[in-house]
Amino acid sequence: MLIKSSTALRSDYNAISTLAQETQEPIYITKNGEGDLVVMSIEAFELREELVKLEASLEYAERARQQGDEGFSIENSRASLEVIYGTQV
Repeated sequence: MLIKSSTALRSDYNAISTLAQETQEPIYITKNGEGDLVVMSIEAFELREELVKLEASLEYAERARQQGDEGFSIENSRASLEVIYGTQV
């Protein structure tokens, strides 16, 4: 875990930015010794957002499976492809 003070952020933004880019980890910013903000590179943020979306999709699918939803069988998938492409698959 990377922790920096708000003073460090104000006085040396470039170093904090470089650290975020190099580590691809969140940097916790403190104010008066207490947690205040989290700073991270855009790339790391976007990756985390994609992982959150993927986890939500997997959780949804697992809940559906547990409730008896069979999902897509081979037969259902084949029928859908035949409708889309108009030929037997």
